[in-house]
This record gives sequence, C-alpha cells and structure tokens, in this order.
Amino acid sequence: MESYFPALAADFVRLRAALAGRAVAVIGHARPDGDCIGSQVALARVLIALGHDVVCVNSDIVPRRLLFLVPDTKFIRTDEALALPPGRAAVFVDCADHARSGDRLKAHFSAPVGNIDHHRSNTGYAAINLIDNAAAATGEILAGLFLDADLPIDARTAQALYTGILTDTGQFRFNATSRRCFQLAGELVARGAQPAEAGFELFERESHGKLRLLQNFIGSLRMECGGRVCIGTLAEGVFAATGTTAEDTEGLVDYARCIEGVDIGVLIEERPNGAVKASLRAKEPAYRVDTLAAQFNGGGHACAAGLNLKTGAADFYPRLVAALERRLGEVQAAKKN
Repeated sequence: MESYFPALAADFVRLRAALAGRAVAVIGHARPDGDCIGSQVALARVLIALGHDVVCVNSDIVPRRLLFLVPDTKFIRTDEALALPPGRAAVFVDCADHARSGDRLKAHFSAPVGNIDHHRSNTGYAAINLIDNAAAATGEILAGLFLDADLPIDARTAQALYTGILTDTGQFRFNATSRRCFQLAGELVARGAQPAEAGFELFERESHGKLRLLQNFIGSLRMECGGRVCIGTLAEGVFAATGTTAEDTEGLVDYARCIEGVDIGVLIEERPNGAVKASLRAKEPAYRVDTLAAQFNGGGHACAAGLNLKTGAADFYPRLVAALERRLGEVQAAKKN
C-alpha cells in the first residue's frame, strides 16, 4: 500500500506514545475555518476511539456553516479551557505559530506536545512537530497519517477530513492541490465522506446579510499597482450595518483575486481603535504573500496569507501598497533572469 506521509511516520509514532494515557486538548486557531475545525474533529474522534479523553478548544465559536461537523464532538472556548484540571496534553492543529490560537491559550498551553500543520511559516513550537508545507491542508496530513497507521476513520471523521481538504484547496482549484489530495479525498469518500453534503453546507447556505456584505466589499474595490493588485476594504461598523459577523468574510477576498489581470487580491478589515486585519491571495506561489504578510507580523502560505495589526490602520494602506509594488517588481525581475 502506498504511504502518504513516510517522512512524518516516525514522529507520528512518537506523538502517539507521548499522548498515551493522557487527556488531550486539540487546539485550533482564532476565527477557525474548515480545515481547522475539520482537523480538530478528526483528530479528536480518532483519539477518542483510541481511549483518550479529548476536548477541542478555540478562542472563537465554530462558524455556522461548519456546525454540521461537530454534533458529537466537544468544543469549548478559552475560559472553559483555562478551568480544566492541569496536566492535559495540548496538540495544536492548523496553527502556523503558537499565538495563532490566541494569547491566553498560548500562555495556558505553553508547552504543547504536538503541532500538526501545513503552513510554510510554521515555527515548530511544540515538542513534536508534524509539518509538511507541501500539503494543501492539515486535514490532508491527518488523513494520510491515519491511513498510513491503519487507524480507525469512521464516516464522521472522513467527512471532517474531506471538508478540511475541500476548503483549503479552494474546491480543488488552488496551486497546492495535488494528486495526493485527490487520492485521499477518494479514500475518505470510500469511508463515508459525502461531497454533496459538504458542498451544500459550505457553499449553498449564504445569508442575506452575507450578500449585503459582499455587495459592500465589491463596491470598495480599488485597483493598484497598474491593475495587478485589487484591494477591497470593509469599514469599521459594516458587520453591524449588514447583520453579519467576521465569519461572513470567508471567501470575499477571492472576488478581488479572480479579476482578470490581477495577480494579488486583498481584503482589509478596519477594526476599532486603529486595528486592522488583512487577507492576501495570490494566483501564483511566486508572489509569496506569506513573506509579504510577515512584513506586518503575519504569515500563511505562498498563495494565501493574513495579518493582524492592533494599531496603525491610518497608514497601513499605503505601506501595504508599497510592499506589494516591491514584491511585484521582485517577481518580475526574477522571471527575466
């Protein structure tokens, strides 16, 4: 049988040994997406099947469109996690860095046992790190590891892993989508994953408020860098005005990226007290928006990255445009050489 992640096999054995007999907290990142929640559910269910006491922990709620994955998996928020009895082993999933879960969870679970992730910018902050930045999703890594180790994957676990792969590949469209993604997706469908259910829950349950938010975003689009960058801004107060929440921004940045001639799309969220959040999406890995976001203390993937600044919104836009202009020039120069 083909081994999907042979380079991670020994460390996965070490992780399972380090967790033996222990209660586990499976921790995801703030503003969780499909890969985060899907990976948490899948790892929790497999560990429970192996006899562990497991809870999933997030600083934010499970998004409405992902609730179909979690009916019998225990999710708790930060305050509840801080009240847990000491000694619970922490495994972080889909968190590029330790702080991605939130400062309070980082401080409380200061010495993670495990870190399973696919982000290029991952800092390897746990005792045992299972990282493959060639993987399109953390769910892809977990699916491969479970299959390689012949661990139990029931229908709910398969659906969670499939959802993680589906979302982080952009419905199997993004550059990181590989033959392995399709192989694993097929194996998960064979074990009970339902593509139609995932597609409906994720992409066919938009609220009226989300469409109003999209209308607002599209109306804000500005072309920069000679039309090679498109930036849209959500002004402070827009969520209250449209009856939406931050989770409704999922997918908006792709409308900026998909315009013909645009190489990089950007979504900027203006927040109270001069804070700002931005999401960057590139059409090609050469643009390395992860390193571009790192200039503003962010990170992510070569084609998808994000950043959060607690202050500095006033001059953020021109600084970002300048950084984008430099990156486009660097890539252009590299292509000529």
